[in-house]
Amino acid sequence: MRGALARLPSSVYLDPMVEISDALPGADVIREGFRDLEAGVESVPALLVLIGAPRLRELGYDVEDPPYLPEDRLYEKLALSHGDGAHSQYNSLIRLLVSFERASEQAETRDRLAD
Repeated sequence: MRGALARLPSSVYLDPMVEISDALPGADVIREGFRDLEAGVESVPALLVLIGAPRLRELGYDVEDPPYLPEDRLYEKLALSHGDGAHSQYNSLIRLLVSFERASEQAETRDRLAD
């Protein structure tokens, strides 16, 4: 599945100027996703970042929309490794992404109010 990511624009990466705080829920998974995208690896974390692309862009992260549905790819990948448990794994990852996005938004709002 590496070929699919090779078609992605080369600007899918974590901008070094945008830090991901360890205090954010799922920071390690999101960071890993950006690293994998940069390397052209279609991993579970990379697909999660692609699913979150629209909201992550609003939060200042440099990630473009993929030319395919990352939700479908993520579920397929989870089904291969988790079988019948894929659905619960998928939902858990989506909750982690949403928690990361919400916490990032709250941190951004706090920073603006502090200025």
